[in-house]
Amino acid sequence: MECNLANLFEAAVDAYPDREYLVANGERRTYAEMEARANQLAHHLAAHGIGPGDHVGIYAYNRVEWVETAWAVFKLRAVWININYRYVEDELRYLLTNADLKALVHQREFSPLVAALLQDLPELRHILVIEDGTDFANPTTDAQLYEDALTSHSSERDFAPRSGDDIYILYTGGTTGMPKGVVWRHEDVFYALGGGTNPVTNTRIEDPSLMAAQGANGPVTHLPVAPLMHGATQWAVMGQSFVGSKIVLMAKFDPHRVWELVENEKVNSVMITGDAMGKPLIESLDDPGSNHDLSSLFAVVSSAALFSAPVKDQFFARLPSIIITDAVGSSEGGNNGLSVISAGNTAMRSGPTVHVLGQTEVLDEDLIPVQPGSGVIGKIARSGDIPQGYYNDPVKTAEVFPVIRGTRYVMPGDYATVEADGSITLLGRGSIVINSGGEKIFPEEVESAVRSHPDVMDAIVCAAPDERWGQTVAAIIQPRKGHEPPSLQSLQAHCRATIAGYKVPRRLHVVDAVERSPSGKPDYTWATSIVHAPEAPR
Repeated sequence: MECNLANLFEAAVDAYPDREYLVANGERRTYAEMEARANQLAHHLAAHGIGPGDHVGIYAYNRVEWVETAWAVFKLRAVWININYRYVEDELRYLLTNADLKALVHQREFSPLVAALLQDLPELRHILVIEDGTDFANPTTDAQLYEDALTSHSSERDFAPRSGDDIYILYTGGTTGMPKGVVWRHEDVFYALGGGTNPVTNTRIEDPSLMAAQGANGPVTHLPVAPLMHGATQWAVMGQSFVGSKIVLMAKFDPHRVWELVENEKVNSVMITGDAMGKPLIESLDDPGSNHDLSSLFAVVSSAALFSAPVKDQFFARLPSIIITDAVGSSEGGNNGLSVISAGNTAMRSGPTVHVLGQTEVLDEDLIPVQPGSGVIGKIARSGDIPQGYYNDPVKTAEVFPVIRGTRYVMPGDYATVEADGSITLLGRGSIVINSGGEKIFPEEVESAVRSHPDVMDAIVCAAPDERWGQTVAAIIQPRKGHEPPSLQSLQAHCRATIAGYKVPRRLHVVDAVERSPSGKPDYTWATSIVHAPEAPR
């Protein structure tokens, strides 16, 4: 079997046609039902000229139509484009014009923004509108309704052969800057993100046709909380699809709704993005009337953001039998490593310490591998199963995908150290590092210390200008509800117990709410604007 994402899904359909596959906002699909509807949509798109290599945008909250569109696009050897529903007009224009869309599937709620941008999208030839209860007009007179498109076409699987060289693109906004489209081959992304590398033995699964057999003993039920426009949730859905699992989705993050779904759908594993989701999630169990049967839950997985030791300890205090997995990776580098911990074992250094996966190394400033236990800080680099580069951006591609001693690497800019046993400790992204008098300070480490203050609900740390040191550490905090904001002196005293003195915040800004992306990633552009505002509250 070709190592193609649509082929891998179809193999699971053939193995488990009647098994429940997807639950989202009250709608349910078995594997066979998802297959039939995706086939109908694929035939509709093909009838409107969509074929291999064409780009199809998906602009919606988490819902069954998002997943149906994804599989339909891959069945045609076309390429889906994930669209951030939080983007305003200028950001959306940048993404849509950069992505060269031929077709677009979107919720009716987003019709006004789509209509406003049509003049900038000359190659867009077809639009499908998903009904969502809103009453906005169609963006064009020839836009069609999603359900009508499906019912008018065949549900048969009769597509041309596919290849492991087919393309998957993941648009990632990261923590700063405009979105970038990371271009992967299907085969490479399967081994880097889709379950093709065994996380226990760190070996490749050579025959992808055997993936479906991993679910022969029955389905495991997973609830990825972040939006599908985020790579971590895309791969929680796709990777688990290949092994016959059941996926539960929610439109937007709500802590109480998460626990309701865990109870009602007997969820076994919840995937979050660090403290931003983990802290309100576990603390919501203390709210009046919160009483859920969580006996089915055995794992909490975190990816893409810092999951601090204090918050992990809160999970273990309430759910002592679970295991917690920290995954370290990126849209460009795939899954670089993971750690699995249980109650009583949450000690961590400045960031998560994980065992490496794939061909992952840490290279120093001379691009030489960092020696274990040396304490040298380097950049995470991966070779082997890596992307082709960034779509429509050869300059950034050359910068992030260097050739070193004849080997092509991806180096997105994550700093780390190598422990004596060969595991790596993630420090943070270099683009947001604070340089104070020559000392490098990684915001994620300071954020963990700040958030553990009893009066702090959430926090982002960034650089603030300083006449003496060049930059200094600024903390932007959201106070815990019902608590007075801590003073700067109180916050400093608390942080000194866990981080070095030069890393302690020197400025404090109090806000009503910390800005984050829908996936929970810190918005460092927003944070920088706070500390640079002429009358910023302190």
